[in-house]
Amino acid sequence: MQLAVDVMGGDHGCGVLIKGALLALESNSSIRKIYLVGNEDEIRKNLARVGSLAGRLEIVHASEVLTMDEKPIEALRRKKDCSILKAVELVKESKADALISPGNTGGVMAASTIKLRPLEGIERPAIATVIPTRYNRFVLLDSGANVECKPIYLLQFAIMGAIYSREVLGCKNPKIGLLSIGTEEVKGNDLTLEAFRLLKASKLNFHGNVEGHDLFKGKVDVVVCDGFVGNIVLKTCESLAMELFDWLKSELTSNPLRKTGALLCYGAFRTIKKQVDPDQQGAAPLLGLNGTVMITHGSARERAIMNAILITCEAARHKINDHIINEIAAVKNILSKPSIEFATR
Repeated sequence: MQLAVDVMGGDHGCGVLIKGALLALESNSSIRKIYLVGNEDEIRKNLARVGSLAGRLEIVHASEVLTMDEKPIEALRRKKDCSILKAVELVKESKADALISPGNTGGVMAASTIKLRPLEGIERPAIATVIPTRYNRFVLLDSGANVECKPIYLLQFAIMGAIYSREVLGCKNPKIGLLSIGTEEVKGNDLTLEAFRLLKASKLNFHGNVEGHDLFKGKVDVVVCDGFVGNIVLKTCESLAMELFDWLKSELTSNPLRKTGALLCYGAFRTIKKQVDPDQQGAAPLLGLNGTVMITHGSARERAIMNAILITCEAARHKINDHIINEIAAVKNILSKPSIEFATR
């Protein structure tokens, strides 16, 4: 396994990403090489002591960085030597089996789509985010790659999400839910109404519409929506979880009696915090491309980067793309039926 890591796009400097890469190398001997993509001088400053791991690292110099506030397409045209493009090119040239980047999400999406191209039968790649609940872990997609969608995209998202849930998360027969404003088949907008018909006609384990309050009840394993809605859902969930923990901590430390009660419940709080910790997952795959692409938070620190790399190895090992191509081809016949053909346009 050989991986490319864009070390220039994070909020905390390349040193944090390099430390995360070293931790991953230490914990997974199947990683033969990690390409550290970015400014060579900065990378070398943070590689003073690598010892036996030096032989499994290679620096790929990139003189430019795509910043978070730049418009992806315009910036990629201007910055031909940016770290994101260099990392994508390593995958395209088959030097790396996958890439991990904490950089500009739109930039990663654009560069990967242009250079790697979507898989056969896939019209748009999608970001698939794994979200933990008390009962299961569900895959939310699209989480922000495609603001405007067609019904056929949502069907393809469902297929890709089901494959990821099955192959990587171990869910034997993932239940698919279509995010809408009501569970009834007639509820929703034009996009969800037409997507419902496609999903119902497919051979997927389609549960039907789900509402926002269903997401954390363990009813479904894959939640499908357009990237605009998905990104709002994702960021709302992340923010709510962090704020609730901070609020709870404030209340539980407000007086000695509550501190005593909090101490008695420490084990339970620690378990829940571990379950919802975003660093555990580390990264979200950009599914549907001719290559494995993983996107991490710009704020990710060492442990999150390590986990992102380990999860990337797992996704690549399961050959997700082969499954996607086969299963997309298997549902092509439903798209030619006159009763649902309009929904694919």
